[in-house]
Formats: sequence, structure tokens, C-alpha cells
Amino acid sequence: MSDSASDAAALRPDVLIVGGGPAGCTAAILLARKGRRVLLLEKDAHPRFHIGESLLPMNLPILQRLGVLEQVRAIGVHKPGADFPVSDERYNTFRFTRALDARIDHAFQVRRDQFDALLFRHAQAEGVDARERVKVERVEFGADGRPARVFARGADGQALEIAPRYLIDATGRDTLLGNQLKLKRKNPRHQSAAIFSHFAGVARRPGEEAGNITVQRFEHGWMWLIPLPDDVMSVGVVASPEYLKQRRGDTEGFLMRTLESVAPVRARMQGARRVAPVHVTGNYSYRCARMSGPGWVMVGDAYAFVDPIFSSGVFLGMNSAELAAGVVHAALDAPARERALQRRMERYLQRGLREFEWFIYRFTTPTMKRLFAHPRNVWQIEQAVISMLAGDVFDNPRVRRRLRAFRAIYAITALRFLPDALRRRLRGRRGGDDFGGETLHLGS
Repeated sequence: MSDSASDAAALRPDVLIVGGGPAGCTAAILLARKGRRVLLLEKDAHPRFHIGESLLPMNLPILQRLGVLEQVRAIGVHKPGADFPVSDERYNTFRFTRALDARIDHAFQVRRDQFDALLFRHAQAEGVDARERVKVERVEFGADGRPARVFARGADGQALEIAPRYLIDATGRDTLLGNQLKLKRKNPRHQSAAIFSHFAGVARRPGEEAGNITVQRFEHGWMWLIPLPDDVMSVGVVASPEYLKQRRGDTEGFLMRTLESVAPVRARMQGARRVAPVHVTGNYSYRCARMSGPGWVMVGDAYAFVDPIFSSGVFLGMNSAELAAGVVHAALDAPARERALQRRMERYLQRGLREFEWFIYRFTTPTMKRLFAHPRNVWQIEQAVISMLAGDVFDNPRVRRRLRAFRAIYAITALRFLPDALRRRLRGRRGGDDFGGETLHLGS
């Protein structure tokens, strides 16, 4: 085949995947193995900075199936669990070994520039036509509603016109199709923003817990401390946009003052130095009105993004990409089954996403703080919560039943404290003070 013919064929792939992060690479690798011609476009060049450095145990089987588990192990920090401080001196550790029906007892903390580059190069090695610094500008749909032409541009200004049989949107928070089709909806129940950076010299937990992620509540939201290789710690703050507006341009100073305002974090950061730029994100909780349509599907953050408090983002992205690869492959062979396959995938993925969302919406409430500070394993409910933290919320009915029981316990506990919360609210109104007590999520 001549070079011109080869180039033309490359721009007529079976599947075009936009976005070369973990979700896009996962789908690309699996589809290439099924014999599909895959074109993968990434707007940046690897390696590039990205947040979302804490993986879940349920990531590991996917990495194993992709053939990169040992490579990830070599660049990662062993993560045996997560800890949640309950006072200035005490924290509770939720170890993955205690998960219900524990299949994997650990995960990894990774630098995303290394992790994403590893997956991208592996996709190329698997036969994917994976290109960097190519930005997709828009998608043109045909009369049948399917993507007909995709317009992109390389870093050298060269325009590309691609005619794929199928399109996978793995653009993350850029939400290519969500924005173009006006499907993106801000989450009215959970708006937050983040400010974060990397630091050297941050104290780690002792002994076997040195690789734990720390999730630290504070007055305006929560903080993360994620141990990375080479004595680097990812440290960030997730708070209301109103709180972050107070920074008034002094981003680094605002981050440091916020971290220093919390005694356990301040103690761990004595002598630490910043080794990366400070990054800020705007309001970032959203979901798209649809996950799929004729000839296209969204995966990972391109469809929905929720607060990263339980480190679910990379796992949900790779898990959805693995499922989408199967749907796309089957739909290309049997177009009449396409919508049924998409619906089955959507129901499955939304079921797991709802489990994470339920906890996330309530995590900063006083009721959830009490329950995490005093965990009890009645009917193995604590173990089920650990399973949720490990990502095991899709295929394990024993876990899901116990999570329903936890919801009942949450409601009963919230009702117990409702009279006191109302009294404090009334006192606040009479005295002109702000009230920051419990919020009951009626109808949940």
C-alpha cells in the first residue's frame, strides 16, 4: 500500500478514540487486540501533569488484563489503605485487607505523568495508531445521527478530517461531546473546587501505613495527602468555590495558609517544600444527560466527574472504557444490537457511580463524620464500606446489601441529632450567627 493510501486508511479507522489518558488507552488497547483499526488522539504530549494519583484495588485486575501491572508496580507506591483523621492526635485506618470478600489487598499511588505515559506507549506497542499533540475541534454528525466526520488539528497546524465507524469520547473534563451536544450538567448537589501541588519532605505515616492516602476533613471541605515516589507528596484542598474565591490572586499563599490551619496537616508539613506549580480547578462536579448515542459513547470523566474524595476517578474511567470496548466491538459486528448493548452498559456503570455519589454527597456532614470516627462491623457493614473504598461496588451483591444497611444507619443517626441541629439553627438565627450543621438529604 502506498503512503498516501496508508494515510487515507488511517483516517478511516474502525474506532476513533479522543483522549489519551487511562480511559482512552484502555479502550484502545482492548479494541486493537480484537483486531480493530484504532486511531487514538491526545491533545498534549506525554508526559504531562495530571491529578488523580491514587488508584483503587479494583484497578489492579484491569492493569493485569492490559499487561502493565508489573510496570505500574515498578513506578508506584504500595497503598494498603486509606486513613481518616478523627482528631488532632488520632486517625482511623481502613485497610483493604479487611474488605468484604477481599480479592486484592492493596493498590498503588502513582505520578500520573508516568502512569499515563506508560499506558500510551503500551497502546502504541499493541498496534494502536496513537498520536500526540492532535486536538479534535469538532464532530460533524450525519443524517442518521452518527459521527460522520471529525475535524482535528496537529501541533504543526495540519488539519485532519477523520471518518470513523465509531467514536469513543475519552476527553476527561474537556467533555468533547458533552459540550458540543450541550449534554453537560453541573451537579447542583455537590459543587466544589480544588487547589493542589506536590511537596517534598512531608511526613508519612509510620511503618506499613506509609503508603496510605490521608483524607482530612476541615471546616470548608477536605484535604488529601497522597504519598508518591522519591519523597514527593501530592497535597490538595477541595472546598466550596466561595472559600477558594478568598485567595484574591495569592494562590500559593492561600494554599499554604489553608494547610497550616489544620493541626495534623501542619505537623506533617513542617520543613516541606513545594516542588511543582500550584494548580487550581473551578467547579467540577457534573454529569452528562446521556452516556451514548448512535455511533458514539463517553467513558470516564467525559461522562461524569464527582468529587475525588474516594479516589474513584481513574478506576471508573478504566472500568467504563473496558466495558465500552466490548460494546463498540459487538456493535460494529451487529449494529442492530447497538442500543441494547449501550443501555446494559449504562445501567451497570450508573449503579456503581451512584454508590460513590451517595457517600460523597454526605461525607462532610456531621453524621458521616461520627460514623467514620466510630466504625462498627455489625453485619460486616464496616467491611462493606471498605469494599466501596476499594472500588468493589459493581459485581458484589453482598457489598451492595450492606451498603443499603449503612444508609439506614446514616438516616437513623441523622434523625437522632436533628433536634439538636434545629435548636442550634434557631439560636444562630436569633444571635445572627451562621449555622453549619447537618443537612438531611430527603428522598435519598
